[in-house]
Amino acid sequence: MKPKGAQSGTGGKVLKNGLPSSTPIRMCHTITGRRKSKQLLTSQIKQGASYVYWLRSPVDVPWISEEESLSCEEGMAARFSVPEEDLCCPVCCDIFRDPVVLKCSHSFCAACLQQYWSGKGSARDCPLCRREFVDEPVASLTLKNLCDSYIQESGALGSTGELCEPGELCSLHGERLKLFCLQDKEPICVVCHTSRKHKNHECCPVGEAIGDMKEDMKSVLTCLQEKTEAFDKMKQNYENTVAHIQVQARFVAKRIHEEFETLHHFLQAEEAARLAALKEEEESKSEMLRQRMREMDRTLASLSDTIRAVEEEMALEDTFFLQKCKQTMRNAQCSTLQDPDMVSGALIDVAKYLGSLQYKVWEKMQGIVKYTPVTLDPNTAAPWLLLSEDLTSVRDSDDKQKLPDNPERFDPDTGVLGSEGFSSGKHVWDVEVGENSAWVLGVAKESIQRKDKVSSVLKNGYLSVYFYHKMYFAGTSPLTRLNLKKSPQRIRVQLDWEKGRVCFSDPADNTQIYTFKHIFSERVFPYFWVGCKQCPLRIEPLEVSVKAVDHT
Repeated sequence: MKPKGAQSGTGGKVLKNGLPSSTPIRMCHTITGRRKSKQLLTSQIKQGASYVYWLRSPVDVPWISEEESLSCEEGMAARFSVPEEDLCCPVCCDIFRDPVVLKCSHSFCAACLQQYWSGKGSARDCPLCRREFVDEPVASLTLKNLCDSYIQESGALGSTGELCEPGELCSLHGERLKLFCLQDKEPICVVCHTSRKHKNHECCPVGEAIGDMKEDMKSVLTCLQEKTEAFDKMKQNYENTVAHIQVQARFVAKRIHEEFETLHHFLQAEEAARLAALKEEEESKSEMLRQRMREMDRTLASLSDTIRAVEEEMALEDTFFLQKCKQTMRNAQCSTLQDPDMVSGALIDVAKYLGSLQYKVWEKMQGIVKYTPVTLDPNTAAPWLLLSEDLTSVRDSDDKQKLPDNPERFDPDTGVLGSEGFSSGKHVWDVEVGENSAWVLGVAKESIQRKDKVSSVLKNGYLSVYFYHKMYFAGTSPLTRLNLKKSPQRIRVQLDWEKGRVCFSDPADNTQIYTFKHIFSERVFPYFWVGCKQCPLRIEPLEVSVKAVDHT
């Protein structure tokens, strides 16, 4: 039943004998009933159990016979064998979309033809043969169905004719998503690029965008991993701190017991009160840190979920990845998550319990006890320093102790502060230096830098004197060399906060060593630095009966 001289209106080509010469592409299409159409298929060529149909001119097309219709309906298994180029618009070179046919038998996309004519003024001619027309072009439903079937059979085709997954096509235009809008952060097709929504937006090829976005995602992932590492490290620090609090609690309890035993049963009530306060502080501060750790566990779980989600997104196919990366990037941002830090004041205030303990208890007993005007604060002591149990002496050591890296602690510098700071009044304390070969004594501002190794000089917040390499210096900038007639065994430090004076002298003969004059605006603490492992610095106790003797 092949007609003679049939022409095809597909692909903008005039085909002789009704058949194209190129190798056909098989595709499925269904024709039912006695279907009237000016653009229907006329030729049928039997190939095994299938039939091949070809488009011909919209004029002089016979009806499909009942026999042809029944043959086409065999289980909807009829296949159209059409060269792909015959399904392409000669203007846009893509698969026909809403095709129309001119009287010259050439077919085009409706939008392509209208766009071509809009630039020609009132003239209406065929883009291929230049034949002019007055009538409106006729919609080619059969060609449209054939193209739709081709797209459906192939899965999906982009403008290049490549086989595409459904997700790789634009949901609005059916074109392949070849571009990525840098402003809206989403993949688009070439038609979207010319639309009002994306007009004048900067775009780049999908391949470049995938690389760039994956690099950005890697940065976010790295940030999340660093956050996780920081939280893990800080959690370990918290765990060490809790363990250290327990060690401190045991040590303080032991010292409290020893001190109170010397006062016999009269002091049992005071002992019980202090132990209760210690227990309460231990539980309070331990619970505070445990709460922090529970919060960190929740944060770590959230970070782990986010990391897992990001990794799963990065494993997706390119287009799916780009479609979801915008929301994933928003969810994965970690700029609002602050880095963990150690809680200031988390350690037990050891000095509160042990500092001048006998003196404080003696005030209730009206007895005679030993009083030390300055108590060292072990929570500020560098890990290299060893403090005595009564917190009145300090020396250097060869081994670094495992201590919490709390904000109050000196590290790496080997310094330690007194437990009590002064913001008014007059204060004095004597320090036995003996044969110590390297030391620094004085006062330090509360705001000093404790995590860097800096000189103990005035510009850094210290008012101090040095003994180093058998020479004495005042902590000015630069250092002031001090010429002493003899090496003192003890150094007296006198602070007058209101007058802004810090005086250093030898209490053996009241020889003045050096005096600083400075206007104080914050609390200052007694400061000790030691570089000798054999001879400690020792704070001298005061003998008192009713109250401490003021040396001023």
